[in-house]
Amino acid sequence: MSNTLFRLSRRSMLAGIASASVLAHAGMAWAQAAPVKGGTMTILPGWEPPMLVSLASASSLPLSPKVTEGLLEFDRDLKPRAQLATEWLVSDDALTYTFKLRRGVKWHDGKDFTAADVAYSLQTLKTIHPRGRSTFAHVVAIETPDDHTVIIKLDKPTLFMLTALSAAESPIVPKHIYDGSDPATNPANMAPIGTGPFIFKEWVRGSHVAYERNPNYWDAGKPYLDRLIARFIPDQAARSVGFETGELDAGFRTPVALNDVDRLSQLANVAFESGGYEYSPPNNMCLEFNLDRPTFAIDKVRQAIAHAMDRPAMCKIVFFGKAVPSASPVVPGLKAFHNPMPSPYPFNLEKAKALLDEAGFPLKNGKRFSVTLDHQTDDVVKRLGEFIRATLSRIGVEVTLRGSDLGAIAKRVYTDRDFDMQIASLSPLFDPQLGVQRTYWSKNFVKGVPYSNATHYANPEVDRLLEASTIEANQAKRVEMWMKIQELVMTDVPTINLVMPTWETIHSKRAMGLADTGSGFEGTFASAYVAA
Repeated sequence: MSNTLFRLSRRSMLAGIASASVLAHAGMAWAQAAPVKGGTMTILPGWEPPMLVSLASASSLPLSPKVTEGLLEFDRDLKPRAQLATEWLVSDDALTYTFKLRRGVKWHDGKDFTAADVAYSLQTLKTIHPRGRSTFAHVVAIETPDDHTVIIKLDKPTLFMLTALSAAESPIVPKHIYDGSDPATNPANMAPIGTGPFIFKEWVRGSHVAYERNPNYWDAGKPYLDRLIARFIPDQAARSVGFETGELDAGFRTPVALNDVDRLSQLANVAFESGGYEYSPPNNMCLEFNLDRPTFAIDKVRQAIAHAMDRPAMCKIVFFGKAVPSASPVVPGLKAFHNPMPSPYPFNLEKAKALLDEAGFPLKNGKRFSVTLDHQTDDVVKRLGEFIRATLSRIGVEVTLRGSDLGAIAKRVYTDRDFDMQIASLSPLFDPQLGVQRTYWSKNFVKGVPYSNATHYANPEVDRLLEASTIEANQAKRVEMWMKIQELVMTDVPTINLVMPTWETIHSKRAMGLADTGSGFEGTFASAYVAA
């Protein structure tokens, strides 16, 4: 094994010991004052997740890392730093990863953290996490020669493997709590026990989650905050009032009304920050079809609906200019992998009508057929649903909107399969193999696993390219494969990718230390504090 410092872009992926110091990011506006200990910070995650641990659901990402940590964390240049692992080595053939674990770490219930917890967590993530099958596809063994060493064995190199081991993407959970249960439904998902800087105290549904400082946290002196409160406020006007009055300290992914951003940015006590989204760039807003429905199994129907989508108008009307068109499965934010080719089905209502005629759906009494469109109750998503309903009415497709919370939609789409179309917001993460493959890989159609292959899309050539790109050690060849994957998916149109919002974190000017890692709001908040 080599002790060469890890370099993400190199095939060898050689790793060394991470510096434990916090690296200052150029231009970061949130860490200019000396940290202040004590106090309460109230944050706005943007939605209420169905569970509080990101073991089986990606929707809990803003909250899970406050309690459950990862082996590593990543700075805003996506360079690794120590978290539960203090040292890591990658063999020259990139098939063996060895981690030395932090000693003396305790779970919040007082039990010792050991290598057995890591092995259990990674094995479980491979089975039940929506991206686990892709992330850990080539993990063939996890060895624990002692309580503080974990060895991961792969049968093929996986370039993105190390970067996937963050708290947000690969949370480490206590084996003694989960083992012997169904980890997807374990009560600890609702009342988490972790090693992180904050201890879970209560979850009042529809109101808030409360956390308190972990006095035995392994990083001495942290966290700075005594208490962290995550509020759930569906109404965007009420959110704006919360920031104006100082009731709210920080909010995730521009959670206020987009047409109110300019006004709020002029307030003396409020600021907007675009940093802290390096690990997980803005999502693709998309329209997913249930291909098991006979209507949507017809290519020309999906193509017609794609022709009805006016992306520039969406950006202007729905997002008030705070989004960009994004027809590709890989968002423009992932510049290295993004295919900028235009949609094969540009906005053309007459072409859409002709395709529906050809598909056997002539216009009768002003209507061709009816569908239900599922969406979250968030104001922006609701407006997007209304926009889609209006535009599809122009080609004779009657749309009924059905708004639900995240948990209800996840059950309806991924477990019951009782949907026609849904508006989804899918995270690309730092590599499309993790954030995008799960959506289009036929082997990731798994009932009951949220945010997997919702459409039931299957294309053997796409599968072949996805699987080949997972193990390709040459990054340029991987990019070439992903260009072709995007072309094929855009042509097949199982999903209509629409726009990429531009995200910012809104925060009180007293809220500091929120973007000290590339995960930002999806980080631990161990370094967060409220300035005097």
